Amino acid sequence: MALRRSLRHPRTLTLAAAALLASSLAFVLPGGTAAPRVPRVVDVPSRPAFVRPQAAPERPALVGQVLGPSTVLRTENPGRLQILLADGRSFRLGGNALLRIEPTLLDLVRGRIIAWIDPGSKGTTPLRVRTRVGTASIQGTTVFIEATADTVLFLSWEGNVEVRAADGTAYRLTSGQRLEATPQGWKGPHRMDAAEVRKRRRSSELLNGFQVPMQTLPVIERELGLSP
Repeated sequence: MALRRSLRHPRTLTLAAAALLASSLAFVLPGGTAAPRVPRVVDVPSRPAFVRPQAAPERPALVGQVLGPSTVLRTENPGRLQILLADGRSFRLGGNALLRIEPTLLDLVRGRIIAWIDPGSKGTTPLRVRTRVGTASIQGTTVFIEATADTVLFLSWEGNVEVRAADGTAYRLTSGQRLEATPQGWKGPHRMDAAEVRKRRRSSELLNGFQVPMQTLPVIERELGLSP
């Protein structure tokens, strides 16, 4: 009887190990189409770029790195990175940036971020990016934010973006509009002229130079008349 029980153990362990391996592969294989169960780094086109897990020391960002709750991301010029969130939404970070990934939002302390929701996404919860002056919410759109020591710029590359200021005032941006918080108060929203749109598209460190594609880029170019 003892011998029979012992013979069953290898099969049980093998099946359990196989199930665990299959689950792990579904998560880490770069060619998989399913969204990861947790946020992870998908591209680091330039460095310095760092990841600091909760209650752990900072380390260089690596493609495939899993990002747990309250992970802090940091970049130093010309460092940049791209993150795929657990729900399939994405963002890129650069420009001496500091950002914390919270359960319900992205907390941008400084730097530049471009965040987007893929066209056709069926999610109903807006993606929110908080800054010291207010929080931007997007749903099926693309937003760019730059937080410096003096100002915070919000820019809708395509679609509708709501910015709710710290005092409760709500601003709504549409494709190609910008809104800026300055020491003198809020300015905008107003539409960028064609020259500014072309310059930003050509020179943006977050729109160019990444290996992992940005699915809303064709939408941006079509919305703003940049398609050939």
